[in-house]
Amino acid sequence: MTEETLRILIIQPDIIWKDTTENLRHYSSLLRAYEKPVDLILLPEMFSTGFVTNPEEISESLHDDAIQWLKNIAESRNCSVAGSVIVMENRRYYNRLICMAPDSVISFYNKRHLFRMEGEEEYFSQGLQRTVTVLKGWRICWQICYDLRFPVWSRNKGDYDVLVYVANWPAQRSDAWNTLLRARAIENQAYVIGVNRIGEDGNGIVYLGESCAVDPKGILLNDFNAGEEKVIDVELNYTPLQDFRQKFPVMLDADKFTIS
Repeated sequence: MTEETLRILIIQPDIIWKDTTENLRHYSSLLRAYEKPVDLILLPEMFSTGFVTNPEEISESLHDDAIQWLKNIAESRNCSVAGSVIVMENRRYYNRLICMAPDSVISFYNKRHLFRMEGEEEYFSQGLQRTVTVLKGWRICWQICYDLRFPVWSRNKGDYDVLVYVANWPAQRSDAWNTLLRARAIENQAYVIGVNRIGEDGNGIVYLGESCAVDPKGILLNDFNAGEEKVIDVELNYTPLQDFRQKFPVMLDADKFTIS
């Protein structure tokens, strides 16, 4: 049975370049200042390092620290925690979103659309499957940053209620970020959450954050001031989502297709 509300905590941080230890310490500090119970905590893409496109620059063991931190936070806060990290598996690197449950059960999604403009496809392997996690009866579909530009991959096939994008999305393309998040919500009749970072990374790329939650009609539920490091919560309600889908069933007229 689906619970009526889903309480989500969004962290919009300034990520310290390639410093997992300090980043994790900083996130712990931000969370200590927020004591209200939530169901899910969301972090940006590559939250422990910043957007590193050459994973060989990073110690292979560092992702283990980040995953252990996710486990500790999920257990101590009794909620799920999600964000992406660099993972090496079978001699291949993945930009992998990890969703850690309080009981240490992991669901994950490997980024499908690798950002070739920064050479991500040269070092990372492409994900081949979508991932939907069920939390309190809510179905959450996971996506990572550049995936936002590809609506075929995110098309709602009646299999999710919330679409989450974790990202390192640069300031120079912030108009696309804000526009596409609303478009994905409207076209898929789902809540959409975009989680982004602020600050400047080691490559001199600037980020404004502009994390937000959008309802199925494309209306902002919550957002951040540009460039502001902040932790903010949002509450999603299930009944309005279901009522809207029943009264305005556009998905019944959606085009059929397969993804090769």
